[in-house]
Amino acid sequence: MPFLFPDHPTIGIFGFGAFGRLTARHLMDHFALFVHDINADAVSASASELNLRAADVVTVAQCDIVILAVPVTAMRSVIATISPHVRAGAIILDVGSVKMEPARMMLEGLPDHVDIIGTHPLFGPQSARAGISGLKIAICPVRGRQFCRVGAFLRHVLGLKVFVVTPEAHDREAAVVQGVTHLIAKVLVQMGPLPARMTTASFDLLVQATEMVRYDAPSVFWAIENANPYAGAVREQFFELATGVRDQLADNPCAKEAF
Repeated sequence: MPFLFPDHPTIGIFGFGAFGRLTARHLMDHFALFVHDINADAVSASASELNLRAADVVTVAQCDIVILAVPVTAMRSVIATISPHVRAGAIILDVGSVKMEPARMMLEGLPDHVDIIGTHPLFGPQSARAGISGLKIAICPVRGRQFCRVGAFLRHVLGLKVFVVTPEAHDREAAVVQGVTHLIAKVLVQMGPLPARMTTASFDLLVQATEMVRYDAPSVFWAIENANPYAGAVREQFFELATGVRDQLADNPCAKEAF
């Protein structure tokens, strides 16, 4: 019986990509899972392994907790589809990399009788390969008070480090934390194959960080860099400072000091 959810609630997951599957894997021991994806074969192939059921839109939308694990670009359409079917008192949450735009779409598109929570697991399939205990997740309360119960479950049952923040505060920090990381990773991947023999510890860590994000879906990179309203300014600052470093090297101040 799942801790802090004594009424045996059901969870419906819309979207069964890499993060939808990761979500199901860590919730299957605690809840009855129902999943819907445009690729029905992908859900059916994992149904027995992950203890879940492929279901139609209405069945998934009527679960006690509904998780939107779809790209930001698809979220408005999914919200419009499920809105007539969500039950009173349900919890609707997303798991995307940006929070302000999804929060706005959920507030505008979902009925007043549901709680809305923005969440961002600060990890992915690569960084969660050894388990998720001790990893971080951001929770952004949007409507209602059930985020307290969700946060307690994530903290006490799944062992995650929970940060409760506003969508604005999340996006402001994520613009640096994720935006810069993905920019560097995009460049390093294109510079490959990278050296793997005579490397330093710092280089190994850089490659490790790159590997954690290099296989993310293109929609993830797009959302991080375009759906976050703070990302553009951070990106321009990064490029401006990089250009400044290049100019310093071209000027070669060390050569002037030698004379």
